[in-house]
Amino acid sequence: MPLPLTLLRQLQAAAPGNAWASLFEHAWNTCSAPLPSEKASSEVTRRDAELGVADLFLATAGWDLWYSYEAVVPRTADVLASWWAERGAGRAVLVLDALSLREVPWLLKGAAERGYTIHQSRVTGAELPANTQPFAAALGFMSRSSLQNNGGAGKGRLTGAVTDSTDLPWEDCAAQINAAQDWLLWHHWPDERLHDLGVPGHGLATLAKEAAENLSSDAFWGIVHALTTGRRLVITADHGYAASGHFHDTVDPAQAKYLKDRLKGGRWSAHAELEPGSWVPPLTLHLKTAHADAAFALGRRKWKSQGGYPTLTHGGLSLLEVAVPFIELSRTGGA
Repeated sequence: MPLPLTLLRQLQAAAPGNAWASLFEHAWNTCSAPLPSEKASSEVTRRDAELGVADLFLATAGWDLWYSYEAVVPRTADVLASWWAERGAGRAVLVLDALSLREVPWLLKGAAERGYTIHQSRVTGAELPANTQPFAAALGFMSRSSLQNNGGAGKGRLTGAVTDSTDLPWEDCAAQINAAQDWLLWHHWPDERLHDLGVPGHGLATLAKEAAENLSSDAFWGIVHALTTGRRLVITADHGYAASGHFHDTVDPAQAKYLKDRLKGGRWSAHAELEPGSWVPPLTLHLKTAHADAAFALGRRKWKSQGGYPTLTHGGLSLLEVAVPFIELSRTGGA
């Protein structure tokens, strides 16, 4: 499937900020439409494949757009901190670690069915590398784990928040939400499942089935109910993920060796001192970001590595690794 002609024309003529806005809008429109009640996981897989054309553009004709990413893309941590400062007391944030745009339809559907008002639903950008620690740092915290048991109180950019970081079941999390005016809850799902399902034989379809079960459950919406009691809630993520099990194999031996030597089995490497390859467009990009001086895997490609290349991963330069949902909710009698 080719890139839509309207989008291609926008990308060819637009300044970097407008180009990224068009790409994020395209990703949102592709992923956020309602899913069929049957065969939802196959539709998630189809949508992921459809966005492969945009990733191909970003890895070939548009690869230099990545150099402008940090300067022009509204990044989640900054948008969240601004929202927090403008909103005033009665705020809550639920970070679902590694939540991607693929899971948005279940959130929008659940909110509508359960009577929530959606004040905004859009895309924001992950930090680079698209990993947990850079997002925590961008919010002013030492780490995700430092938020556990209110360890982030009095720290970071979300002033006044009671904090927690947990992988407890949804019901147990909801029971811990007290009457404090402001909350930041960072839950480790679905990131913990990316690692479990990242081995050969598992991947996107399995995670999609689990996402449908989780995000449609009374238990999950019990957490949302608790966090929207007296508060306005934002549901967002630190980064997305790549369904790398569906990526094309790098068949050229020299390119495969280069990628393996430089990145091992990952999507980025801090070893920026290694010699860059001579391919144009490049296979990797060397970027000095706010968090790392590193080499990043560009686009959708995989290569043979020890233990097998993971089928679900993150940290590289593809749309669904860096584009995350930002959804603001309230309910009647809530906030």
